[in-house]
Amino acid sequence: MSRTRPDESMTLLREVIERPLDPGYAEAAQRRAEGSAPVLPWWRKLIILLVAASLGTGAVWAARELRVPSETGGEARALLLSQIEERVDRAEQQREDNADLAAEIDRIQQESLSSDPEFLDRVRLLTLSAGGARVRGPGLTITLDDSRDAQAGEPDSDLGRVQDLDLQVVTNALWSAGAEAVAINGHRLSSVSAIRSAGPAILVDLTPLARPYVVEAVGDPDDMRARLTRSTGGSHLDILRESFGIAVEIEEAEGLVLPGTTARTLRHAEPLAAVGTQDDR
Repeated sequence: MSRTRPDESMTLLREVIERPLDPGYAEAAQRRAEGSAPVLPWWRKLIILLVAASLGTGAVWAARELRVPSETGGEARALLLSQIEERVDRAEQQREDNADLAAEIDRIQQESLSSDPEFLDRVRLLTLSAGGARVRGPGLTITLDDSRDAQAGEPDSDLGRVQDLDLQVVTNALWSAGAEAVAINGHRLSSVSAIRSAGPAILVDLTPLARPYVVEAVGDPDDMRARLTRSTGGSHLDILRESFGIAVEIEEAEGLVLPGTTARTLRHAEPLAAVGTQDDR
């Protein structure tokens, strides 16, 4: 009775292990070892050398072409940058035009209401509460900036960036502490202002802000600072500083000047009493 090999079913593995070379390659290797291999003529060697040199040159040229920036991409990037700069300049010009129109509206409003000083004072008070009037006085300045790791772009450093929620907490705490007017990076906040985020950018009334974020609040500095320290806003600032490495600086200022917002949206109006009536005929 014949015995079968244990690896009878593994023919492919046996071929790889026992005969790693193809029979043709093995025969050529044996001829070279015996010295009976045919010698290539010089012209065939020259052809092989030229083909190899051509392939190497082509590979090097292709690699260099891949590393050269595309002119089309550079032109598209330049066009995009020019469009961005144009839009930014246009937005800044429109912002200045809005400020001029708002000043003109205030002037005409004061002239038209000069005959009723009591009502004019009421309008001024409402304008101040709505953030439309310029405010000057002492107050607090709170500066927040990203952590060093976040500024350097280190991995897993997103928690070290100032978020829109942080500015919301700080501004609400300042209002609760008695602030009369609040602005972030020169953008005056009103009762309808929105602090939001769009990706990594923080927007105040759809205007993007750049770090560092400077929050200015006009009011009694000592009273605001004491009430802020005891509030949840003060605890939030401590957590940002100690747990996430966010830079937080609180300073008192004597001559803060906060501009009025140019956003004028009419939400409620009442008719005034007629100044005069036409004579009946």
